[in-house]
Amino acid sequence: MTLTPADPWEGHSTDPVDEQFGDVVTTADLADADAYDAVIVGEPSDAAVIGRAGAADGPAAIRAALADVKTHHFDRGPVSGLADLGDVTIPDADPATVQATVRETTAAIHATDALPVFLGGDNSLTYPNAAPLLEAGSVAVLSFDAHLDCRRVRDQPTSGSPYRQLFDAGLETLEVLGARHFETTTDYHTDLMHRGGSVTPAATLATDPTTVVADVLDAVAADTVYVSVDVDVLDAAAAPGVSAPTPGGVPTHALFEAVRTAARDDRVAGLEVVECAPPLDEDGRTVAAAARIVAHLLGGALT
Repeated sequence: MTLTPADPWEGHSTDPVDEQFGDVVTTADLADADAYDAVIVGEPSDAAVIGRAGAADGPAAIRAALADVKTHHFDRGPVSGLADLGDVTIPDADPATVQATVRETTAAIHATDALPVFLGGDNSLTYPNAAPLLEAGSVAVLSFDAHLDCRRVRDQPTSGSPYRQLFDAGLETLEVLGARHFETTTDYHTDLMHRGGSVTPAATLATDPTTVVADVLDAVAADTVYVSVDVDVLDAAAAPGVSAPTPGGVPTHALFEAVRTAARDDRVAGLEVVECAPPLDEDGRTVAAAARIVAHLLGGALT
């Protein structure tokens, strides 16, 4: 288990009364995690991505953008109590070995009292991020994603297979919000339905995000909830810098409201933002959105 320490955070506003995430996030070691409400952990790997690579650069870019985002939410006030534990040291190895290495570290992080916020990295890392929670009781995942990511593992795990792996390991249910019609196969959708999961299409989620997410959570009986946000859930115009951008996605403001609602659930034990690929971005739009997704998740969970 190895974490590479993070660089110090710094906000860059010239207004002395501005408080940005760069002003409130401190760097810390895993041994000190219990002193914080939430801890940020980077996972710079896209070795298992099915589509376009680039998400390995996501953690650094999201941190840099988030540092200049202000901490205040109009309804819930400022976010505080945050530390950055650095990046999981990713081996130069096959995806299964990467997952095993990441899981060793995430298990130690979940054992602390802090809420982990994982910055991906590709979606294959969802498996080691959430799997340690299965050891303590029943777990449901709320996945904000254009795709189901329930593919069978045929040779090595991929960014399309984390939920099949989690189901095989004992996941109780998967609730996919923001999925696109014509972006999955009948086989995977049928399998998810047989397992008791659900799919909320992008257009439905966008109509009333707070009510839709609250209704999904009300139907979840699991002891623990894990929230995953694949940035490709946003429309391609808002988030071109992802592995698999598609049209017809969730508007940015609706996603912010949805993830904030999800993070408020008392059962939430982990958060992640994955598949932000800065080398594929245009004018920094995707990175800016990803940083604010993190802010809204934290605003829901901590304020």
